[in-house]
Amino acid sequence: MTAKAQIGVTGLAVMGRNLARNFARNGYTVAVHNRTPARTRALIEEFGHEGSFVPAESPEEFVASLERPRRLLVMVKAGEPTDEVIREFAPLLEDGDMIIDGGNAHFADTRRREAALREHGIHFVGTGVSGGEEGALHGPSIMPGGSVESYRTLGPMLEKISAKVDGAPCCTHIGADGAGHFVKMVHNGIEYADMQLIAEAYDLLRGVAGMTPARIAETFRRWNTGRLDSYLIEITADILTHTDAATGKPFVDVVEDQAEQKGTGRWTVQIALDLGVPVPGIAEAVFARSLSGHTHLRAAARSLPGPRGNTLDPKSAERFADQVEHALYASKIVSYAQGWNMIQAGSAEYGWDIDLGAVAAIWRGGCIIRAAFLDRIRAAYDADRTLPTLLADAQFAKEIGEAQSAWRTVVAAAGEHGIPAPGFSAALSYYDALRAERLPAALTQAQRDYFGAHTYRRVDRKGTFHTRWADEDRSEAEV
Repeated sequence: MTAKAQIGVTGLAVMGRNLARNFARNGYTVAVHNRTPARTRALIEEFGHEGSFVPAESPEEFVASLERPRRLLVMVKAGEPTDEVIREFAPLLEDGDMIIDGGNAHFADTRRREAALREHGIHFVGTGVSGGEEGALHGPSIMPGGSVESYRTLGPMLEKISAKVDGAPCCTHIGADGAGHFVKMVHNGIEYADMQLIAEAYDLLRGVAGMTPARIAETFRRWNTGRLDSYLIEITADILTHTDAATGKPFVDVVEDQAEQKGTGRWTVQIALDLGVPVPGIAEAVFARSLSGHTHLRAAARSLPGPRGNTLDPKSAERFADQVEHALYASKIVSYAQGWNMIQAGSAEYGWDIDLGAVAAIWRGGCIIRAAFLDRIRAAYDADRTLPTLLADAQFAKEIGEAQSAWRTVVAAAGEHGIPAPGFSAALSYYDALRAERLPAALTQAQRDYFGAHTYRRVDRKGTFHTRWADEDRSEAEV
């Protein structure tokens, strides 16, 4: 077989198929392969007219169809299935060829695979892809890691198929080895937080303001014309206007209130704990999904007493909706700030030197959390690459300060009406903890010293100390 394909895609489920079509639509010749040949044939039969495809039924045939350096995009399930594909194809590749993993892999697996394949002269490019099946076809946000050398030849291709905002591609080289998958993981963690905050806003507007789903949809549509302009706000409004054909009820009322998860949000929280980075907004979103699925616990607790708050009159309801908008915006800034802090910490820990402004830039289009205010996040980090937190940016600090009164009112209203709002509450607590002159952690550390001799530091002099709590005089010793 004459090598003529510029890139190959193996794994032709929805995401892999749509990425292959995207490459072909953008003028590339694409080799396509699937473990089940029928899926390859189906792609050619249905979409072969969209561009130039080279079908292959065996790994050998697939690799032979690729131009050097070979670019092989793997779109299979994360974990062992990805390792199986690597074991199958790596022996067929040569020095300088590359395997691109476009799945939702754990970044630690990506680091392991990159190191192993590097020893054989093969570039392993862990690549985050966000935007779902529509994004994969029409232009996703793409977060490739790996070597600078691999990006020189692969990058222009990925940039061409990515989403564009103001003519700029939503794709950039993130950093070495697992950087791309790490950033995609944090993206998904922020996505969890974003979705939770929007759900809480909906719940409050319904439970406190007494609005119907259709009325809430109007509110969300109005918000989507302002500073909350985002894909998730847009689709939420669309969902809330949908009526179930079978029952005539609002669609949201016929969906079971159990949110599932695939694991990337959980990974974000676990890795944040390892890095020592507080991400309570993301954590509360993960736990909220988990709690929703514990139906036996919820059933057992349903008879517990709670407040009976009355819904607001129409005029008060509109005023409350404006307050919820402030709370949602402020909480959103906090959750994004936590995500960027985590990327900053991961970059320092693993030596990736990630451009935080560039991350914001490529998330402006194609991805699930795309939002208008990401351009301002990009500008904030472009102006100061060492910015310790988004909350320290003058403009964001001003806006969140202006929102805080409404934010506190909304959190209080949630408590008064017995409506769970862990995202709003956690975001506000994080904000208050950062701005506090003193935290009760002083007492916590004293407790640790009391029961475990874990020592403490003093505010009035340097050194590490331990109080002999069991002694009558409770003398202090420098350790």
